[in-house]
Amino acid sequence: MAGGWAQDGAVNEQIEASLADELARLKARRQPVGESLSQCADCGEDIPQARREALPGVKLCIDCQGERDARRQTRGGINRRGSKDSQLK
Repeated sequence: MAGGWAQDGAVNEQIEASLADELARLKARRQPVGESLSQCADCGEDIPQARREALPGVKLCIDCQGERDARRQTRGGINRRGSKDSQLK
């Protein structure tokens, strides 16, 4: 049941569109390519053989990758509703 000017199922369509966009973004993320390095590109420490086999194309050791992952900023969602309240944040 939709209220106001919205059609029935409009909220579900918005949710499904947001999920589809996020899945597409995750699939498009760059994956390591090429041959794995034996030493970390940032710190120069050895990258364990098990890590190189598990992640082909890996360039960073576990510690450096963890630091990079911690620095990543969270991405804001898309405001599909266009309400004033959500735009004021």
